[in-house]
Amino acid sequence: MSSKAVSVSARAFLFFMNRGTAAGHGAARAVRRYHARGAPAGPLGLRTVDLRSDTVTKPGPAMRRAMAEAEVGDDVFGEDPTVNELQKRAAELFGMEAALFVPSGTMSNLIAVMVHCSERGDEMIVGNLSHLHVYEQGGSAQLAGVHSTTVATRPDGTFNLTELEDKIRHGYPDPHYPRSRLVCVENTHNIQGGRVLPLSFLQELHSLADHYGVVVHMDGARVMNAAVALGVSPSVILQYCHTVSVCLSKGLGAPVGTMLAGSNGFVQRAVRARKVLGGGLRQSGILAAAGILALTGMVDRLKEDHHRTRTFAQALKQCDPPLYEVDVAAVATNILCFRLSDPSLSPADFCERAATVCEDEVRVLGQGVQVLMFPHVGGTIRAVWHMGISDDDTQAAAEKLYFLAQQYSKQKSRPC
Repeated sequence: MSSKAVSVSARAFLFFMNRGTAAGHGAARAVRRYHARGAPAGPLGLRTVDLRSDTVTKPGPAMRRAMAEAEVGDDVFGEDPTVNELQKRAAELFGMEAALFVPSGTMSNLIAVMVHCSERGDEMIVGNLSHLHVYEQGGSAQLAGVHSTTVATRPDGTFNLTELEDKIRHGYPDPHYPRSRLVCVENTHNIQGGRVLPLSFLQELHSLADHYGVVVHMDGARVMNAAVALGVSPSVILQYCHTVSVCLSKGLGAPVGTMLAGSNGFVQRAVRARKVLGGGLRQSGILAAAGILALTGMVDRLKEDHHRTRTFAQALKQCDPPLYEVDVAAVATNILCFRLSDPSLSPADFCERAATVCEDEVRVLGQGVQVLMFPHVGGTIRAVWHMGISDDDTQAAAEKLYFLAQQYSKQKSRPC
């Protein structure tokens, strides 16, 4: 597409895209070769840019080949060598004694709650905007009989430790109160736009929890994004947690699976909880093979997703007309949450417009672009980058959003 077909804002986007894209690409080139980078334009010039979630990633040929060739055994008997290898590698990477392969992140978090809160009526403390509290169907109450109390989640994903201390029960075994057993944190924080929890916060939290004899579990579905953003090993982050759940099927690109890690005793009890929840798989080395590749070959490339997310945020910030409200400084990893400056345009309506292609768009942009996003919490719109989104996809999505801003401005300026 010629630069004549795009606005000044789009040309500003091209400037951001061209600045710094060469850095950090060397180690990831081999990975990129076997991954489909976004949906190619179809016969009618249609491109789909799927920014709904990093869960939409698909395994590439190398990962599929590793799955097909995996050596397997009965994992419920502990005899699947590929699962055992994955668990060993994960434990070493996380700095934990042991790790367990679990089908999903929701199950993994629930297992952690069940093991740490072993008596019905035990209590866990969670952020009011945490994934575990908002998006996991209250499974800790439904299935584990665990009571939850919340602390207010700050914009950076942390919470006030004084508020947390006030929520810790001190009356046990007084029969009137539940017993505080567990504090859960989320890193990176989904609802708060992929924010990375500061190491200083985690250190203070760990000290406070140890003082009162409660444990810290991290919902680290995207903790590898946090580690890449901080430039540290995940073990540096996880030294301040007793247990962690790490998703393999988001930015790391595996089709299935989460690693749950902690002490040897914790994992032994977690195996029992996994079985009763239906997570005891048999020849699951086929899935674990993808997990090994995810942990060994997909982590370094996460910085590309972070770069594209920031680039897109900067482009929206400079859009003319200014339809988008973006806090570029808050973009830490691969999740962008932005607002619309016109309250009469709802996030749901905007997302529908972004996913729709019209004739004027094809004429102006040279192609039709479906940009898939979700209306998000608090009147925001969420867009998530992943290995399926290339530089070209990111550019096309930005140009589509510029087009929508210009189109909407013209509609608003028409006389009634």
